[in-house]
Amino acid sequence: MKVSIVIPAFNEAVNIPFLVEEFDKFIKKHKNYEVIFVDDGSEDGSFDIAKDHKRGYLKVVKHKRNLGKTQAIISGTQAAKGDIIVVFDADLQYDSQDIPRLVQLIEDGADIATGWKQGHYDKRFISSTYNYWARRLFDLSIHDMNSIKAFKREVIETIPLRKDWHRYIVPLAKEAGFKIAELKVNLRPRKYGTAKYQTKSRIIVGLLDLLAVKFQLTFMQKPLLYFGTIGLASIGLGILTGILAIILRFFGHGFRPLLYLVILLIISGILFFSLALIGESIRAILDRLEKRKP
Repeated sequence: MKVSIVIPAFNEAVNIPFLVEEFDKFIKKHKNYEVIFVDDGSEDGSFDIAKDHKRGYLKVVKHKRNLGKTQAIISGTQAAKGDIIVVFDADLQYDSQDIPRLVQLIEDGADIATGWKQGHYDKRFISSTYNYWARRLFDLSIHDMNSIKAFKREVIETIPLRKDWHRYIVPLAKEAGFKIAELKVNLRPRKYGTAKYQTKSRIIVGLLDLLAVKFQLTFMQKPLLYFGTIGLASIGLGILTGILAIILRFFGHGFRPLLYLVILLIISGILFFSLALIGESIRAILDRLEKRKP
């Protein structure tokens, strides 16, 4: 099996018959593909409907409870036989005909190929803002991090993924040294079901995760350099401020708030430097664990 299409789904029962119908046509043209449908703890009977529509090319995986899209992608990849993995949403907003074009980019030398959505998008402003900051933070040249993707199996097996980090497969892959390509893909309007990410809290979670990934890819690589520098700078400023306070005191201009500032700077510096040493210890443990991976 050459290509495995992983379809994470949560409460998409209404879309499954149309999804299977689309891939029935797709598989007739592309024999070396398989489809892995991952039911992520759906409560609307998605799993049973998927089993009723079982095909030779279709494998159905079930989570007992909702674990999130990231874990669904991981579970689908573990069940897949292909060397190339494609992540395709169950809401049918992406066009299956774009899949071979993304796979071709992999065959041409890329390690991961991501789509750039073309068409009407309800959350275009939020998505544009989010992708803008992602490009700035991670120095990415692509336009869209959260679209249909194709990647070599080794990408998902190499990068660290936590809950909801499927959004950051591209920057994590870039950090790991994988080659990234982008392709314009067709975005269709959702016909059935409801979008799963509409609440404002999801925006806040996304921004916090964005900062968390940036922290992992920068500060946690060399914690002593970043936090140690801040700590030493704070201690240095505290000492200089203390000297200034002593000089002013000799000239009869004692200023108690200046003393408080000295204490704050020195203590902050010690805390930052201590944090740097703890970070270095954690980094050393992580490096040892990574070396022990088979």
